Amino acid sequence: MEAKTENPQEILEAVIIRFVGDSGDGMQLTGTQFSDTSAMFGNDVATFPNYPAEIRAPQGSLYGVSGYQVHIGSVEISTPGDEVDLLVAMNPAGLKTNLHSVKPGHTIIVDTDSFTKKNLEKALYESNPLEDNSLENYRVIEVAMTSLTKEALKDVQGLDNKAITRSKNMFALGMVYWMYHRSTEHTIAFFQKKFSQKPEIIEANTKVLNAGYYFAETLELIPNAYTISPAKMAAGTYRIIMGNTATAWGFLAAAEKSGLELFLGSYPITPASDILHELVKHKHFGVKTLQAEDEIAGITSAIGASFAGDLAITTTSGPGLALKGEALGLAMMIELPLVVVDVQRGGPSTGLPTKTEQSDLLQAMYGRNGESPVIVIAASTPANCFNYAYEAARLTLEHMTPVLLLTDGYIANGSAPWKIQTVDEMPPIKNRKLTQLKGEYHPYERDKDSLARFWAVPGTPGMEHRVGGLEKDKLTGNVSYVPENHEYMTNIRAEKIRRVQNYIPDQETEFSDSGDLLVVGWGGTYGGLHSAVKHLKDEGYSNIGFLHFHYLNPMPKNTEAILKRFKKIIVCELNTGQLVRILRSNYTGFEFLQYNKIQGLPFANHELMSKFKQILS
Repeated sequence: MEAKTENPQEILEAVIIRFVGDSGDGMQLTGTQFSDTSAMFGNDVATFPNYPAEIRAPQGSLYGVSGYQVHIGSVEISTPGDEVDLLVAMNPAGLKTNLHSVKPGHTIIVDTDSFTKKNLEKALYESNPLEDNSLENYRVIEVAMTSLTKEALKDVQGLDNKAITRSKNMFALGMVYWMYHRSTEHTIAFFQKKFSQKPEIIEANTKVLNAGYYFAETLELIPNAYTISPAKMAAGTYRIIMGNTATAWGFLAAAEKSGLELFLGSYPITPASDILHELVKHKHFGVKTLQAEDEIAGITSAIGASFAGDLAITTTSGPGLALKGEALGLAMMIELPLVVVDVQRGGPSTGLPTKTEQSDLLQAMYGRNGESPVIVIAASTPANCFNYAYEAARLTLEHMTPVLLLTDGYIANGSAPWKIQTVDEMPPIKNRKLTQLKGEYHPYERDKDSLARFWAVPGTPGMEHRVGGLEKDKLTGNVSYVPENHEYMTNIRAEKIRRVQNYIPDQETEFSDSGDLLVVGWGGTYGGLHSAVKHLKDEGYSNIGFLHFHYLNPMPKNTEAILKRFKKIIVCELNTGQLVRILRSNYTGFEFLQYNKIQGLPFANHELMSKFKQILS
């Protein structure tokens, strides 16, 4: 179904829409369907799910609001955006907590049935905002969605009142589909697949979706529909993908490319659990998954699988990474391949489980006893979680040392278009596994260039050996307490990590490669920083460059040379300044300014641009 209207259609380059309501109102599903449909239409898309940590927060409460923001466009979209063009608020609490994000003069759609005295009190409203003129700066469309949903479903058999009311999110989605000239076909196909065993649910959701669509078409308060043309993208086949799904698929591709079976040992933790959920679906690819009883069992089972010859990974978030620290030190000491994925969230302790933060860089770098260097890399977008999962697997297998892959809740739960790649298109992965004995076998004999030791799977004739956490002889692997041997082994494990610089790409800057200001970031802040610098360039600031790190330990060899080409450097992070501490310790003689945000939210364009202009003025 396509929007059919005689009303004028306004052509837009981009639009930002936010759906908000109770955690049980289906806002995540609503937003996902709108973003998927827009991606299939050809728009560039960026999303930002934002929901409470409670499984079911108190209905109508301010802290129980669940939201999903979608930014679609015919131009490059790198962030979910700042100010909202359309807010769909299913209750007063959603309106109260999100009104500040709506651009003056733009549209708010509300479900008037939810604006009861009880719900207004829960949202701490002293009066009804729909009646007290407090929304006069916005175009408010009042719709009795709950009542209209019930009317649409009055003839559908097999539904209780709860199931009927739960369908009202589809009424809102139908309205937004009409407003932005989207087809309902993809969502109806989704109903038919997801609820194939429940025909009454298919019928109910389809009816309500269509009811909302036609209601918007006939509503005089909506004077026009909007058209957003497909974006210009490189040729290829695309799908919209979430960061956690992309991470799982990157490991699947790496296992296929390396010729190894994939093992995941993991303990569920927000926001990393979806990687486990995704890999469980792929046993037909030889994937082995273990949902362990705790974080320590998750990583130690992966170490065992690595010792036995698998591509082994474990997934977690900040609190779990703390628990895995001792075993991660063991893998480093044994020098076995292992990837630890840390999907960062707000800390410390339990912190903000569903909010984003770049909270764990220092823990990733130093959170183990003794001298325990490991490779640390970070993904920066939902789509390139695939590439950096693959890269983490390549580095761990080729260098025989653990790799920590950092993502975060923002990109893990966010989604974006991803150009589907084949395994043949991916770079080669060479592992250190020995299959035949050539002379005498020594477990800690090393490749002369990379210093990676060789990998012998237990049971290989002539290559029997022991590994463990006690310090070992530099060649035989036998336990050794010789002081000089311990110092040698400590130094060579560190040197092995330093030499990874020879196997990773040089750092590149975007926009200017020299000038007055260098904006520095890492990880999931890429979209916000890139967008802010791009806007400044469009405004005429031609002397600003952007440097974004994916390789954090070791850093690329040309990092210092880039830093020297700029007069001022500002490091922007969603923490109190973890990367800036590392830069200050590694690159002396530079003044590193910093800009930090610790609110469980990504950077906003306007705040970044304001700060950069202040420095440049």
